[in-house]
Amino acid sequence: MDLNALRVFERVAATGSFTATARHFHRAVSSISRQIRGLEESLGQPLLYRHTRAVTLTEAGWRYYEEVREILERLDLATEALAYPDTEPSGVLRINAPVAFGQRQIVPLLHRFQRRHAGITVELQLSDHVVDPVREDHDITFRVGDLADSSLVARRLAPMNYVVAAAQSYLDAHGAPETPEALADHNCLLYQGEMGRQRWYFQAPEQSGSTPFEVTGNLYSNDAESLLRAALMGQGLVLFPTWLINDALSRGELVPVLEAWRGEVMPGRRDIHVLTTERRLRTRKVRAFLDYLLESLEPRPAWDRWRERIDATRAIST
Repeated sequence: MDLNALRVFERVAATGSFTATARHFHRAVSSISRQIRGLEESLGQPLLYRHTRAVTLTEAGWRYYEEVREILERLDLATEALAYPDTEPSGVLRINAPVAFGQRQIVPLLHRFQRRHAGITVELQLSDHVVDPVREDHDITFRVGDLADSSLVARRLAPMNYVVAAAQSYLDAHGAPETPEALADHNCLLYQGEMGRQRWYFQAPEQSGSTPFEVTGNLYSNDAESLLRAALMGQGLVLFPTWLINDALSRGELVPVLEAWRGEVMPGRRDIHVLTTERRLRTRKVRAFLDYLLESLEPRPAWDRWRERIDATRAIST
């Protein structure tokens, strides 16, 4: 049996797409289709239902996929261990992350990581859409917010800590809000993504839960960097995580306000996670990256330390 045909079948089953598989292997869709058809003929039964917009597995296809995937995983790990027992990690590392987080945090991290591991090439895909890491063939995925139950291995990296901030020029012209209710009189620059327009929630020191506040402004965007730039030019207030605006806060380009309140963009605390699969966790390149990532978090990143100053301010105010 052709081992390449099994790899092609595994990709088609994981992605549900001949086109995505062809793109992955840098081949024509017709070539992928012929190889799958040949595999089905050799097995004597269909593995896939072919629809106009999608490809799904037959019952036999599901059983075969589970067996083939495990065999290919073991084969890849055995080959790596036998052929390269003492070598540095190498190969292509596919990483997915939210756009702003990837630009601000992952790109600098990769610069340092690849200087240590020169044999690793990285494919970095930035998107604010939630993607399926298995379907998209990602080795590492960064997620912000709650995680759905899945077979993925997840590691919590840090909490999402938010700060309301504006340029000093805006505060000089409009004053600083002293309570969340006062935000109704201010120009708030709001993120508007696939979940709709962002809402702002605040929790007072004596409260056990957060309260939503209606805020409006003259600029909405699905790009956090654009809103940040507008805030730096004095256009309005933003509520952003510290990992995004810590540099601007440290340089005094943005000034924090409402520091006695804990801000959120949805009820409850949100965390930053890194995800992978059990199979990829056993590969040398993924282990090397995760080890470096966790090593880089000691000491904690500046965007986590900034929260301590705000928490200390809150403690003093109470």
